[in-house]
Amino acid sequence: MSLFPSKSRLAHIVFESDDKASKRFDVLLLVLILLSVLVVILDSVSEYHDRFGSLFYAAEWFFTGAFTLEYLIRIWLSSRKTGYIVSFYGMVDLLAILPSYFSLFFFQSQYLAVVRALRFLRILRILKLTEHLNEAQILMSALKQSRLKIQIFLGSVLTIVLVMGSFMYIIEGPESGFSSIPKSMYWAIVTLTTVGYGDIAPQSNFGQFVASIIMLLGYAIIAVPTGIVSSELTAAKNRNEAARHHKICHNCTLQNHDLDAKFCKSCGAQLDG
Repeated sequence: MSLFPSKSRLAHIVFESDDKASKRFDVLLLVLILLSVLVVILDSVSEYHDRFGSLFYAAEWFFTGAFTLEYLIRIWLSSRKTGYIVSFYGMVDLLAILPSYFSLFFFQSQYLAVVRALRFLRILRILKLTEHLNEAQILMSALKQSRLKIQIFLGSVLTIVLVMGSFMYIIEGPESGFSSIPKSMYWAIVTLTTVGYGDIAPQSNFGQFVASIIMLLGYAIIAVPTGIVSSELTAAKNRNEAARHHKICHNCTLQNHDLDAKFCKSCGAQLDG
């Protein structure tokens, strides 16, 4: 009897979570991710960095080595290696190890290792939440349906920003900080979104009047995407409820049948279930 599990058994432990061994592996992985992110966060605090910098450095390379080994093992165990590498989780796993290697060439790039927090998404698999993501599917459906409307909305906003920024460049000029149309467009975006950094501000009465109009437009514009997504979300939820509570005729596609109906009220075909 071999001391080491077979490749198929290892693949099951690494990629699945339906037995004790695979669940233990996933829990261990999540603990390592949590500790590695904690190390990065604490290392960014100057007081802790001065006292425990060497320890943090060693811990970071330990975690990087562990995650690199895990990433290579996942590639080796994958039946479709390219499919795993270009998948969402594959890209996240790769991004989890790159910052430490980049830090050898780029100063402070190791702090980008906080992207490892994205790997906590694996907890969905551990807790079997992927079987109960109906609400997430409704949200994705709503966003997909509202995509064209949002694109038109963003185009309109960019047009307003361009026009208003150009106006303010003409009205105020470089002496008030509006040194170019791109700089004026930046001011228009900040004002339209009601952020208002205050680094650039109109000085003339007419410029302040135009700024007031942009501020009022900002409140109206913020409500538009919310309304678009909300309406599509309601429609997607209604479609989902209709599919769950009404039988659909696969012959004529009529949908509004009661759950206890046995035949289609339009074509008379027998209904499933």
